Amino acid sequence: MRIRLMPPLAAALLVCLLSGTSGAQWLKYPTPGTPRLPDGKPDLSAAAPKTADGKPDLSGIWRANSGGYVYNVTSDLKPEEIQPGAEALYKERTANFSKDYPGYHCLPGIGPGIGLGMLGAFKILQTPNTIALLSEGFGGGSAVGPNVYHEIFLDGRVLPKDPNPSWQGYSVARWAGDTLVVESAGFNDQTWLDAGGHPHTEDLRVTQTFRRKDFGHIELKTTFDDPKVYARPWTISVDVNLVPDTELLEFVCNENERDLQHYVVTEQDRKKFRTSVKVAPETLASYVGVYEVKPSVGRPLTYTITLDGDRLMVQSPDGGGRFVLEAESETTFLAFFAFPAEIEFVKDAQGMVAHLVILTDEGQPKAFRKGSTQ
Repeated sequence: MRIRLMPPLAAALLVCLLSGTSGAQWLKYPTPGTPRLPDGKPDLSAAAPKTADGKPDLSGIWRANSGGYVYNVTSDLKPEEIQPGAEALYKERTANFSKDYPGYHCLPGIGPGIGLGMLGAFKILQTPNTIALLSEGFGGGSAVGPNVYHEIFLDGRVLPKDPNPSWQGYSVARWAGDTLVVESAGFNDQTWLDAGGHPHTEDLRVTQTFRRKDFGHIELKTTFDDPKVYARPWTISVDVNLVPDTELLEFVCNENERDLQHYVVTEQDRKKFRTSVKVAPETLASYVGVYEVKPSVGRPLTYTITLDGDRLMVQSPDGGGRFVLEAESETTFLAFFAFPAEIEFVKDAQGMVAHLVILTDEGQPKAFRKGSTQ
């Protein structure tokens, strides 16, 4: 399997699209109250802290490991569970390399997306009656946007019955034991559910549960429910990890922005996403497996290829959601990681898929299929 950046992507990478400031301070300031190991490093497996009233304290700076969900939050749904009009709009946005993503135009992302890591690192501020999530505003993949916040009320109020639709929506919460349950609704239909372009209507409701398992880890489950677009509610699970001894960086997305005008998508680029090649089920099944690349430094990276009905999917080493692979031919597929990538399966002399090659500016490491004789 070979992964190759396509020509227009230099302009598409998030570092090219928007400008930011870098004058933040205290980036290495020790976080008060952090338990430490004998060598002084934070003890992330220590017990979860409590507030004065005995509730779990979610405070801190966090980063979610959203994997493929950043670009395709619906990857656990079947194609027939998405309304044809919504799927067509998603494909149109994808064919335009998400050029109209609201964040690229300094518009906010959906409020619950902050906790999912759609906008990068975020800080949780907690009081007995209110919890606020402050985004750094600069996320992984294509999830880029301005500094936004997600305000969650814990004072017993209920969601408004006839809300004035807003970008962030309205959020209320309650404690269920040691789990914070957050319900959100009242969104306008201008935001995207992910950076790939999945739409929603004003009927969208989002339920999230935050459970701080220990000092350094939160288990976050998010349920999306929009019956006008999706046939059923679905839930995704994301691991959220503490980022101690640092602070958020200021990010101003429209300060001296000069790049978006150069982000041009050609008809040739769009054709990549209009290709509809039907690949035989037995051929797709032959690609299923686990592929591992062992870099010279750091841990091995594992890419897991699975088959979901007639869709080939890949889960990146970052975990999280899976990426759908769109067939260009029997051996070549398109996927979106943090950027669009072309993937080609490579066979050995016996016709068996044996390894993958990841083509990057840094080199061409091989990832061997587990069980291969190579």
